Amino acid sequence: MHFPIPAIASILHRISGVVLFLSLAPLLWLLNQSLASPSQFAEVQIWLSYWWMKLILWSVLTATAYHICAGVRHLIMDLGFGESLKAGKQSAIIAIGIALVLSVLGGIWLW
Repeated sequence: MHFPIPAIASILHRISGVVLFLSLAPLLWLLNQSLASPSQFAEVQIWLSYWWMKLILWSVLTATAYHICAGVRHLIMDLGFGESLKAGKQSAIIAIGIALVLSVLGGIWLW
């Protein structure tokens, strides 16, 4: 027994939303630190140069990309388009594919 691809897309959409919610406070704190003073900005730049921080930022970028792609998919389906089983499967594959491409591009941009 396995989940159909639209179910996987829906579950990933919820997980990406949780990741974005949990990352909001630390990202706002980093923004606050970077805007506090020029020396704090330089310190945040040093923090962001570490590989583990880039990995965290990449995961947030990936979650953002997927959440947007899946959200647009859901909005289009809410308008009445692509509600059939076949169209739902195709749109889930497309949303996951676009998010994967954006994830790779985000990783290239960070590193």
